Formats: sequence, structure tokens, C-alpha cells
Amino acid sequence: MRIIGVLSVFLLLTSSVFASSTVSSVAPEQPPVSSHPWTESNFSSSDSLTFDTTFGSPDAVLPDDPAFQTTQSSTPAASTDPQAGLKQTKRILFIIPNFRSVSADAKLPPLSPKEKFKLAISDTFDYSSFIEVGILAGVSDWHKSEPDFGHGAIAYGRYYWHSLADTIDGNFMTELIVPVATHEDPRYYTLGHGGVVKRTVYSVSRLAIARSDSGRSMPNFAEVVGNGAASGISNFYYPSNDRTWTKTGQRWALQVGVDGLSNLVKEFWPDINQRVFHGRE
Repeated sequence: MRIIGVLSVFLLLTSSVFASSTVSSVAPEQPPVSSHPWTESNFSSSDSLTFDTTFGSPDAVLPDDPAFQTTQSSTPAASTDPQAGLKQTKRILFIIPNFRSVSADAKLPPLSPKEKFKLAISDTFDYSSFIEVGILAGVSDWHKSEPDFGHGAIAYGRYYWHSLADTIDGNFMTELIVPVATHEDPRYYTLGHGGVVKRTVYSVSRLAIARSDSGRSMPNFAEVVGNGAASGISNFYYPSNDRTWTKTGQRWALQVGVDGLSNLVKEFWPDINQRVFHGRE
């Protein structure tokens, strides 16, 4: 479970960063094209032969085919996209684990069950996760979220291990158990292109749409079913007053909502890191 206060700060940072960059994002005027490249004089018989044998045969490799990417030159083309080169980092603000985020336009192979296990372990037991759980436990103690826990040092310890248990349940259900069963990729693929509204809609839509191990779109069972199962498991260690269907549903809805805000942070974090922290994290 992510810290809502930190996420709110990112929303403010995102709006200010993109507002300040609007003036500088106007593309320069391009010179007119003197002639069309595919004129008759520029298209020789040898060019026609190359075109037919490359794209006209039944075994042709189309540009949207993954195999096509491997046949191209390894030299990257120059890009004028202002988002080009913005990369995700392992942690956000040195605290929030960000191991599941994939940089925009990155081409990665599917994760094996073993790799999904390692991802869940890293996301759960990294030192930053314990710091995050400690902050979350302190906020819960301050708000007295669970009156049965009391208040003070002993209560903080109860909040801490309950928050840690929630983190373990949620991460293993959403990053390992359900993704392995449904052949789902648990990583967040950054869009990284387009306006703020487009990227915001995309990031929130990832709560319902995921990517399969084969690269196709699929329902996000890991988010919906995984968090629901984790909320049900939490009934084994929460006080009896919190084991009702209503309380369980509230924990499930809260986690899904926080994950939506977390996706929003992940989507715009490379921009904020570059423009505010100059890519030093």
C-alpha cells in the first residue's frame, strides 16, 4: 500500500512541471518538402524488386512484428521527442520501490515464474519497503485507524506488522501467484508519450487492462482478483470487528484506488525526476 500523502505531492509536481514546459514544447516549423521521395524517377526497377521481396512475399516480416525489431540496425535514430531518453528508476524519492516499472518504448522479454518470484521478493523485502511500511504504520497510529490496537509504542508495533503483512499478501498475490496462474505480466509499462490527459487516462486504465506474457492486452486479474484475495487473507490477522464483508471490501477498494494513484506516479515520475532532480536518482 502506497503513501497517499506522497502520491498527492507527485500530483502537484506533475501539474507544475508540465505547465512550465508548455511554452518550450512547441515544435519548430519544418521546411517544405521540395519533392515526393516516391516519384517515378526515384523509384528504379531494383528498388521495386527490393520492395516486393521484402514486403510482398508470404514470409514477409512486417514492421509491427517483434521479429522486425531484431532485423533493424542497432544504431538508434535521432529523435526530437521530448520524452525520449526518460527512464524509470529503481526507487521513487529514495523510498518507494519502483522495480515493476518499465521505461517507455522498452522492449523486454516475458518474465518466467522464477523471475516473477524474484520480482515479488525484491518489491517486498527491499530496505525501502520496510521504511515505507514504517511510515504507513506511523500515519495509521496517528489517525488511530484501529482503536483496538491502542496508542503508543506497543500500538505502533501492531500497526507495523499488520502493514507489513498487508504488503506481503498484496505483493505476492498481484506479482506472483495470480500472474503465474493467468500468464500475466505484472510490470507497469510506461506510456511516456502524449499529453497529460492521455497519459493519465492510460495509467488509470492499467487497473483494468494488463499485458499478457505474450504481449497482448488482457484483463488485469492480478490487480482485481489478487488484491481481493489479499484483502480476504487479511481477515486472519485483523481484529474481529474488521472481518466483515464491508470492511474487507473497503480494504480491497482502497488498495485498488491507491494502486491507481501509484500508476499515475509511475507514469510521470521519469518526467519529474528529469526536470526537478535532473535525473540524479
